[in-house]
Amino acid sequence: MTEAENRSTHKVYEKEKIGEVQIADEVVAIIAGLAATEVEGVDSMAGNITNELVGKLGMRNLSKGVKVDVTEEHVSVDLSLNLKYGYNIPEVCEKVQERVKTAIENMTGLSVLDVNIKIAGVNMENAR
Repeated sequence: MTEAENRSTHKVYEKEKIGEVQIADEVVAIIAGLAATEVEGVDSMAGNITNELVGKLGMRNLSKGVKVDVTEEHVSVDLSLNLKYGYNIPEVCEKVQERVKTAIENMTGLSVLDVNIKIAGVNMENAR
């Protein structure tokens, strides 16, 4: 079996004459990680992965700091984030939750049940 066949996947589409579409859980995690790091105020995923590093290290690294639980009907997402200093934590987290939920639902057709966020750190580089 190849690595792709070993990954946990979820069937999102099946049609008798055309075939089926399966999405690996890791793909859902990558979507969540990318959506989260696009929100202003988010410095990086807890695994220190920023959008600038993704180009160098590859998309797989975006799933660091993300845990997804995909069932037949719902997706549950847990994110660990590092925020930038000076941003309102509840506001940034609400934007991240909305962005992650929308991205997963639009790209996969799966229903997002919840997006839980853990603030792992604050980047103090811009602190006064």
